[in-house]
Amino acid sequence: MLKRKIDNYLLKWKNSSDKVPLLIKGARQCGKTTSILNFAKNNYKNVVYINFIERPELKSIFGDTLDVSVIINKMTSLYGMSIDASGKDTIIIFDEIQNCGNARTALKFFKIDGRFDVIATGSLLGVRGVGEDVISVPVGYEEQIMMYPLDFEEFLWAYGINDEVIENLKNKFENEIPVDTSTHERMKKIFLDYIIVGGMPQVVSEYIKNKNYDNVLKLQKSIINDYRDDVVKYAKNSNKIKILECFDSIASQLSKENKKFQYSLIKKGAKSRDYQDSVEWLIEAGIVVKCNNLNALELPLDGNKNDDIYKIYMQDIGLLVSMFEEGTQFDVLNNKLYTYKGALFENVVADILSKNGRKLYYYRKDSGLEIDFVIRYKNECVPVEVKSTTGNAKSLTTIMKNKNIYHINNAIKIGDYNVGKENNILTIPLYMIFLIS
Repeated sequence: MLKRKIDNYLLKWKNSSDKVPLLIKGARQCGKTTSILNFAKNNYKNVVYINFIERPELKSIFGDTLDVSVIINKMTSLYGMSIDASGKDTIIIFDEIQNCGNARTALKFFKIDGRFDVIATGSLLGVRGVGEDVISVPVGYEEQIMMYPLDFEEFLWAYGINDEVIENLKNKFENEIPVDTSTHERMKKIFLDYIIVGGMPQVVSEYIKNKNYDNVLKLQKSIINDYRDDVVKYAKNSNKIKILECFDSIASQLSKENKKFQYSLIKKGAKSRDYQDSVEWLIEAGIVVKCNNLNALELPLDGNKNDDIYKIYMQDIGLLVSMFEEGTQFDVLNNKLYTYKGALFENVVADILSKNGRKLYYYRKDSGLEIDFVIRYKNECVPVEVKSTTGNAKSLTTIMKNKNIYHINNAIKIGDYNVGKENNILTIPLYMIFLIS
């Protein structure tokens, strides 16, 4: 059983004095069901589990009325579920709730009734054409959180790296002290594994158990095929081909020096109006993440973003690597990537920052000056430059030398470095990205 950060969140939710039904959103196969069932098993005497994809006939429970007493009676009398009507020490789990709109609406009435703890999950909530049969979204009667595939810290836990080592890394990062050589080299190796394996729980478990990259690749390709099946199953007929075309263009989009997402790379002559909805579908499905260009290097970042200019990254770095030809895993491990290496490392930074709940931004001017990422850090606007190895970051140097124009006081450079700081530029190794809180 993989240790996940959501475990502590679920315990706090259970022990809160005025909890509302919890709705956990996230991409398919990111571990929602496994984590919830494990939590329920360890913290409740009675667990009632309904999966609306596995058992679509259970949607009939919510067909006539949303009165909780009637719903519970149907569960027990029609489907033989063992439920204590008092709700004592009982949790009800509605899995894949996007497939039953009335169950989503019923969350309000479970909150008002107050007897039962309720958790729901949704894999494609927010995606156009999915879950649109909800009579009324229970605003104020549900608590929504996002769950992602394993982030790098969770990957370290799975790898067997103990809290003492992680605390030591945090201390070095916060105090801007170099990491000792043996730990530094070990962490660099684990980080390369993370690039190849990514954070999909099934894939991580397989790798930790057998350390077999071939099995990892097979599982990743299976997940990619499942994503494609979701497009075919849930997307509108007019959008299916366009969504898949957008998905297939991601690798080539990232290979360009200017990684701005270009519709013409999908199909010659394509315009924004042709594919914008398709890009949004992939974002809402949790498959890709958007990184908006900024009009200015200033806070608030969201207030300065340009909605029409953006880059697209895969949400999970391991899935991106699996989309290339076989042998790419070997290239990553043996430093055989050249032109594409920078794009791969940019994507892993996007992976880790977004899994930590950050929105992503970058900065590019027509002059060619470009900063890979821009974040809010210690209440400042901080540019972040990603280097595949070491070397100068010309755009970052230009910005730091022109404070009268850009008003930037501090910056971060990430690459094949140890921890250090010079001229207000903090350099850190790639494996420390997760510490930028």
